[in-house]
Amino acid sequence: MSIDSLPPFEYSCSKHFADYPCCHRQWRHKGHCHFVHGYSRSFTLWFAAKKLDEFGFVVDFSSLRPLEEKLRSQFDHTFLVNSDDPLLSEWQKLHEKGALDLRVMPNVGMEFTANLVWQWSNKILLERDRRRTCCWQVLAHENEKNTASFRSIPSWFEIKP
Repeated sequence: MSIDSLPPFEYSCSKHFADYPCCHRQWRHKGHCHFVHGYSRSFTLWFAAKKLDEFGFVVDFSSLRPLEEKLRSQFDHTFLVNSDDPLLSEWQKLHEKGALDLRVMPNVGMEFTANLVWQWSNKILLERDRRRTCCWQVLAHENEKNTASFRSIPSWFEIKP
């Protein structure tokens, strides 16, 4: 079901996670993105709930520490490369020598990253809140000018309580 065709959520909130400096490259790109370059990535996540929790929250932001730790582990002072990067073995050698903190991803682009963060957040929410909450949108900020988003309702989240 499309997010555009859904009724408004009864409850929603958002949380911004900021300042994860990392670098990456898009090795297939014909322009300057082919080179290693970096940004301080940030993420804004939107959550929905069928009903509020015992404290009156959609999501208790302090309960999102596992997600924040995952974001920090993946994106804070790390070097992201696509799993099919032809220089992968060279990056792995530099990682082993302690010159960079390598993270290999199917795709380092912000669109894929927004989807990945959406998946991570919904896995945590499903396990913890048992279908009461979901993340329905992630905005991935590459910098102040460039963003990408992923928006979807998990199949397990029922709109009506």
